[in-house]
Amino acid sequence: MTQIHPTALVDPKAELADDVSVGPFSIVGPNVRVGRGTRIGAHTTVDGHTTVGADNRIGPYASVGGAPQDMKYRDEPTRLEIGDRNTIREFTTIHTGTVQDQGLTSIGNDNWIMAYVHIAHDCRVGNHTVFSSNAQIAGHVQVGDWAIIGGMSGVHQFVRIGEHAMLGGASALVQDVPPYVIAASDKNGNKAAPHGVNVEGLRRRGFDAAQIAALRQAYKLLYKSDLSFDQARVEIADLAAQTDAGTSQPLHTFLAFIAATQRGIVR
Repeated sequence: MTQIHPTALVDPKAELADDVSVGPFSIVGPNVRVGRGTRIGAHTTVDGHTTVGADNRIGPYASVGGAPQDMKYRDEPTRLEIGDRNTIREFTTIHTGTVQDQGLTSIGNDNWIMAYVHIAHDCRVGNHTVFSSNAQIAGHVQVGDWAIIGGMSGVHQFVRIGEHAMLGGASALVQDVPPYVIAASDKNGNKAAPHGVNVEGLRRRGFDAAQIAALRQAYKLLYKSDLSFDQARVEIADLAAQTDAGTSQPLHTFLAFIAATQRGIVR
């Protein structure tokens, strides 16, 4: 049975599954759909053309589905889609998309989004990511599966963060972080730079020793050799061709990502 606190304002047009709960003084707008088992905390707003999946936990004072902070926005019916089993903690803001992009902001499944995080319009977030407290993500950013964003970090618009990558706390990121790579700003506050392969994270997620060794070799070719960017890509492709399919798969993911960069990769 749906549990709506007497002080909550839920528009009659909103679609809530039978076992959704809405806390005190929260607001749910007319174009919102919420899946089974989702809990919306106190003083929270879920608005816009927003779909929230099953078994999510949205903390108090969050604002989900607000209009994009884009001066070109003219009240177009753009969307926000959130998957299942996400935790969205207090004071987080997640905005809908813009027609200048695909009109969609999307959050996948099983993400852990801590307090005071901002995810702007047109972002695309995968699955199993972690956004530490006060991470600020600008518009059109893409975040791959299992990526970790450190607290108090700022990510420039249109940047991509690859799967299993890690961005250190208090970092300023203005270029893409390839999959499996750690990037961070230094103590002087310079823009984020690469700091090796996320070896510990990969081990925890079941990557074997051969895969990790191949990724470390690819990292050395790209970052620790005298090769140009294009030369390094060729050498990494040759490395992938020399290994078996299971070992080379992460290398192909790595290559595809860096080949598609528009802003350049962290160097």
